Parts: sequence; structure tokens; C-alpha cells
Amino acid sequence: MDLISAWAATYAHSNPLIKLQLKKAHSRELPSRFVKKCMIAAFYVAVTFGFISFLFVTKFGEKLWWIPIVIFVTFLITFFFMINTTSGTIRKRGRETDEEVLFMGRYLLVKLESGEPLFNALIGASKTTGPSAKYIREIVDDITGGKPIERALEDAWEFNSSEKFKRILFQILSGLKTGTELAPVLKTTLRSLTYQQIIEVKEYGKKLNTYMMFYLIIACILPSLGVTMLVVFSSFIALQLDKSTLFVILFFLAVMQGMFILVIKSSRPAVNL
Repeated sequence: MDLISAWAATYAHSNPLIKLQLKKAHSRELPSRFVKKCMIAAFYVAVTFGFISFLFVTKFGEKLWWIPIVIFVTFLITFFFMINTTSGTIRKRGRETDEEVLFMGRYLLVKLESGEPLFNALIGASKTTGPSAKYIREIVDDITGGKPIERALEDAWEFNSSEKFKRILFQILSGLKTGTELAPVLKTTLRSLTYQQIIEVKEYGKKLNTYMMFYLIIACILPSLGVTMLVVFSSFIALQLDKSTLFVILFFLAVMQGMFILVIKSSRPAVNL
């Protein structure tokens, strides 16, 4: 375990991007400890896959020389996959923030226009519901922990995964540093973000029309006509069509349907006007 810890610490030190990714994912785990967990998990997966390969080799009488290669390759693939799991967390946080960035910005704007200080507006925003409230709460926790408000906003801007929320934080920071009134600057930024989200919705509508056309052709028309023509031609060429063939076709159709659903879901803009 000490050797694994040393390897993990060396790898984490030579890859400072891991520390940055963990901060963006708002994980309090140390980079060396995170790398160590990934190494141990990858080792167990590789050993398990190697044992399965060994059973396969001994059953069919194959040579054993390629099992260590399988274990090594499996370890590398699993390790780098687990190292990059923070990227998924960062993207998820970014989409969650993007969906509610206008509501959070408008809440702050109403508070600022009513005459409340920025810190009180942030406290009120942190007590609201929704995913973006917990990110505001992190800023409030840093400020109450003794960090200056400008420094807390700078850290939130640097390690935030939402470009739209970073624009709001940047305008607030600029207003604090220059001493200008925050409400007019924030109102202009929110107007720009609203216009940007409207454009994203229109572009998504155009993409959706294209996706639907391909869906009708590939997932509806071709399978129905293809199965019909296959049944017709099978009667001429004496091709045997059993249930297993039809179940295989049904399986690939289900996979295709799932792929279309994932593509459409992933291309949906993070918008909640």
C-alpha cells in the first residue's frame, strides 16, 4: 500500500490538471488519494478480467502468454477512465447551473435593486431551492469562513464549470473592483444571457427536425420495409427465418431507438427560461 501511495502521489504531482479538475468538481478529496483509489479499483478490475481470461484460455486450450497483456491493458483503460470521471461531474454541474442561471441572476438583481448589500443577496439566494442554490451557498460559506468577498467570487469564477454563471460572476467582480453600481451591470448581462438562450432553443429546434427525419427513415421506414422484403425474398430463395433472427432484428432496433434518445437528450440545451 505504501508503494501504491508513492506512485499515486508521484502521478498526481506530475499531473496538476487532476487537482484543477477536482476543484472544479468541488471535491474535497486530495489528488493523491483520488489517484490511489483509481489505481486500486483499476487493479481489482484488471485482476478479475484476467481471471476470466484465464478460465477461457484453460477451457479452450489457448496459450497463456497474452493474459498479462490483457491484465495490463485492462488496468490502463480502467485507470484512465476512472481518472476522467471528474469530467462527467463537471459537465453535470455546468448543466445544472446553466438551467437556473437566469432565475438566480434575476433573484440577485431584485435584491440589489431593492437596496440590499451583495452579501445579503447571496445569503438569500443560497436559501432558495434548486441546484444553483448550493453553488451560491459555497460562496457564502467561503465568505463566512473569513475569505474576502472578492476572493470568494474569484475562486467561484475560476472553478465554476458554467460559462453563463461565470459571466455573471465576472460582471459582479468588475463592479466591485471599479466601484460601479451592480444592478445595471447585472441587468445588462441577464438580458444578454436571455437572448443567448433563445438562440439556443431555436437552434435546438432546427436540429430536432433533422433528427426526426433520420429517425423516421432509419428507425421506422427501413426496418418495416426491410423485414417485409426479407420475408418476401425468403420465400423465393428458401431462406429460413426463425424466431432467433427476428429477435436479433428486434434487439438492434431497440439499440437504435436508445441511441436516438441519447443523442436527442444530449443535444438538448440547458435552458429553463
